[in-house]
Amino acid sequence: MNYGLYLSASGVLTNTYRQDVFANNLANVETPGFKPDLPSIRQRDPEAIEDGLGFQGSNELLDRLGGGVLAGRERINFNQGTPRQTGNGLDVALIDKHQFFAIEAIDSKTGQAEVRLSRDGRFTLNSARELITQSGKRVLDIADQPIVVTGTGPASIDESGQIIQNNQPTGQLIQVTRVNDLDRLSKRGQGLFAFQGADPRQAVESPNMKPGFVEASGVDPIMTMMQVVAATKAATGNANMIKYHDRTLDQAVNTLGRVG
Repeated sequence: MNYGLYLSASGVLTNTYRQDVFANNLANVETPGFKPDLPSIRQRDPEAIEDGLGFQGSNELLDRLGGGVLAGRERINFNQGTPRQTGNGLDVALIDKHQFFAIEAIDSKTGQAEVRLSRDGRFTLNSARELITQSGKRVLDIADQPIVVTGTGPASIDESGQIIQNNQPTGQLIQVTRVNDLDRLSKRGQGLFAFQGADPRQAVESPNMKPGFVEASGVDPIMTMMQVVAATKAATGNANMIKYHDRTLDQAVNTLGRVG
């Protein structure tokens, strides 16, 4: 088998992966609080290094060509999005990129309630007068309990996270927590983030919030479109190289192989 086919195939696979990630970012350019993913590519070690061959059984030419490329670690860009005014009293935007809202999520396997984090501050009330997200998940207070707004008067949220009803504070505070090591967070869909291992949440006494606003998506549409185009060109270029290698093999087998 032509070694170049493997190298080109690895280029197609990894750049198709990059294309998919950038396309998903672009599709969420209008999603409040969305944080774009950052794909990476790493070089694959030559066969002599990967298989621990040392100087025995290695091919100097193939070692110089390398082993192609592999998909590397995918990270999340948590850079602050621009606050966008909505005028909704239950909308609130976080200004510090290390701060998050605490949201209740039910594990589909165990049925147990778990704490998830979110940057999407578009809140509303359900039929039970509980403060919920756009996907229907309950927002938690500083004691990890759902927030219930009693009474029938209009409710809003002030800059400290206090629930206000009929122009009076209710004593209920939205939990805003700080996570210093953002690399510990992973996406779980619907704008939620999960954390692994020990709980990384730290209490925030004075959250940096902006009532009546939501944080816009962190996706730069122009840059992301350019990334999609670049990944597409790279994948197409590697696919064309596969065609060239295939033609070379065809000539070697069907033309040169019949000489003499």
